[in-house]
Amino acid sequence: MKDRLRALWCDHLSILRGKYLPNHKIEDGNTRFCRSTFGVHYDKDLLDAPGAMMKEGLPDMELRWREADIRDSWESSTQIVIGDLYDQDGAPLELCGRQALKRAIAAWEARGLKPMIGIELECYALMANEIGRLVPYDAPGGVVYGTGPFSDPLRFTDDIWERADNLGFNVDMITAEYDSPQFEFTLTFDEALKQMDDIVLFRQMAREVALEHGLVLTFMPKPIAEAGGSGMHINFSFQDQDGRNALDNGPVGGPDNMNELARGCISGLMHHHKGLSGLVAPTSNSYQRLQPGSLSGYWRNWGGDHRNVTTRISGEGGAKTRLEHRMADATANPYTAVAAVLQASLLGVEQGYDLGPIETGDGFDRTDARDGTAVDLKRAMNDLEADQVLGDAVGRLLVDNHIFMKRKEVIKTRDLEGDGLRDFYVHFV
Repeated sequence: MKDRLRALWCDHLSILRGKYLPNHKIEDGNTRFCRSTFGVHYDKDLLDAPGAMMKEGLPDMELRWREADIRDSWESSTQIVIGDLYDQDGAPLELCGRQALKRAIAAWEARGLKPMIGIELECYALMANEIGRLVPYDAPGGVVYGTGPFSDPLRFTDDIWERADNLGFNVDMITAEYDSPQFEFTLTFDEALKQMDDIVLFRQMAREVALEHGLVLTFMPKPIAEAGGSGMHINFSFQDQDGRNALDNGPVGGPDNMNELARGCISGLMHHHKGLSGLVAPTSNSYQRLQPGSLSGYWRNWGGDHRNVTTRISGEGGAKTRLEHRMADATANPYTAVAAVLQASLLGVEQGYDLGPIETGDGFDRTDARDGTAVDLKRAMNDLEADQVLGDAVGRLLVDNHIFMKRKEVIKTRDLEGDGLRDFYVHFV
């Protein structure tokens, strides 16, 4: 078979959708999809969501990509690319998460700063038992920071690493996480758009390689009720026009050495804490993870090298100075999640919100913070709807579509629990 092109985009449910195109179309630079895909839910229910135009003829939208962004795929005889969506008039599609991230990047670049992003992805590996029911992958020797065959008897993570290396993904780290069979994948810090393209493709590659080993790799926040949660930690800094880290305030990091840019970003994340959760933790399952004392970003708080706060300030200074936002999980569209964190941070810088005191509690037995996220998806959508400023910054139509679809999701999942709730999501995220 001649090389073909797999042209992809990430939708409102964090699902990668696309087409295989023949060799002679690789350099075309565009193809079309039905815009009403933005009204399709996990259960394939087609809904008249804002912007989906389901009752307006289900018109086309166009996916466009740059030839320079085409890369080799993990599939044989296949190249792969992620593109941007445009409406029937050729304007950037407001529903597109990648376009939302581009808007956030442009807003920061207007201030002379280039966002730099590092993502930590956590996930669980599941396998089918003798009756076809999904159960945890059997890795009885798995421990936190585990490596080798006791943590991964099938060595599927070695296969992921090898293919990632061959495809040019800059893997920073792979390790076993706290609960077996949980894993963490991290790519090296990079410019925001490149990092998110890499993360979205890496995540898909990891899931498809795991499937070849008979495993379902899921980035759900809480697929195993009795085990810990999986997050998508968003680390970020900014490069100034001289190529320096704009958060750098000297060789020593931490809260005592923050500059005004860092303080402004944190104030924005604190001010928009509740609204953010609806965008970065967007499923019913997300609120099984977002709980007090769970190292998950529940509380409206910030601190230094403290894993029980939502915004963590790295102890590393100099060029490695960064902030870490710990609320998100990978059921969020990664482009939209990062756009939301960047826009909330920018609002803090621009609006000069007050920054409350640093968290002094341990986060388990004692917490200074008294305000957390919503306790479920229904209330999270109410909080997001109430935060008009954040919604406008991220993209009004995107957020309105999101709220509509997630309120339908509340109804679809309200009677599901345990494996039933897990199975509603597990094959998609």
